[in-house]
Amino acid sequence: MVPRKAIVTCAITGSIHTPSMSPYLPITEDDIVSQALAAAEAGAAIIHLHVRDPETGRPSSDAERFERVVDRIRAGCDALLSITTGGSAQMSVEQRLEAPIRLRPELCSLNLGTMNFALHPLALKERAWKHPWEKPFLEATKSGFFRNTFADMERTIRELAERFGTRFEFEAYDVGHLYNLAHLLDRGLVKSKPFVQFVMGVLGGIGADADNLSFMKQTATRLFGDDIEWSALPAGRSQMSLCTMAAILGGNVRVGLEDNLWLAPGLLAESNAKQVEKITCILSELQIGVATPSEARRRLQIAQ
Repeated sequence: MVPRKAIVTCAITGSIHTPSMSPYLPITEDDIVSQALAAAEAGAAIIHLHVRDPETGRPSSDAERFERVVDRIRAGCDALLSITTGGSAQMSVEQRLEAPIRLRPELCSLNLGTMNFALHPLALKERAWKHPWEKPFLEATKSGFFRNTFADMERTIRELAERFGTRFEFEAYDVGHLYNLAHLLDRGLVKSKPFVQFVMGVLGGIGADADNLSFMKQTATRLFGDDIEWSALPAGRSQMSLCTMAAILGGNVRVGLEDNLWLAPGLLAESNAKQVEKITCILSELQIGVATPSEARRRLQIAQ
């Protein structure tokens, strides 16, 4: 019997955490590249990418910065690079699509709906803020939202999948988002086998607990049958426990400093690779293998 293998995704920096929250959050291009390469070496088949302004650490949509980072990572490893089309809630759709259209990547993220993407509780903690933008950026999410309407999703699919053959890392922040994906499939806009991240623990979306993970899995099975690759993306303290549960249930896993800054209670993760090493160790104890980039491309129907 061939042992089952899980696809490990690592999200390197994201747009949620700010520089004052951890000294290990990669900010500069050099840091993002080095941490991405180390995560790939540790077993991540997919590297999920955002970039930041190197001076302030603020999330950036700069296409030239993305291109430099992507070129350097591609030169150092064969991991799949999943370029964000989410960026941050403060970016326009045009800004969020600029880099992916320029780079024509084999894989991109795609948020499956508009939602209250609330980070404002993170601004309540007393901390020494390194940059003046950080606290207002977080506080602004109390009255803002992340936009991805059906028109926006259709535009993203047409711009990337239809022009360049890009596949998507569909991000489902709640059960309703799975029905949005079913709608896109029914309309023929999504033609390939879906790869879905169950995003759990972001305020405004579904909570990060075992019952909700089970419900997301049951709903996805009811809507899509077995013709799907799914992965758990638990934000915050539930990262490792719910990734472990997902692996036991037959799913894939996503870790990384975009989603969680900690390696254990009270212990900051010193790198993305540390989280990849921890989840691959857990998978090994469960007698679940780790998919290579080549194996991940085959399962996600990406041309090699």
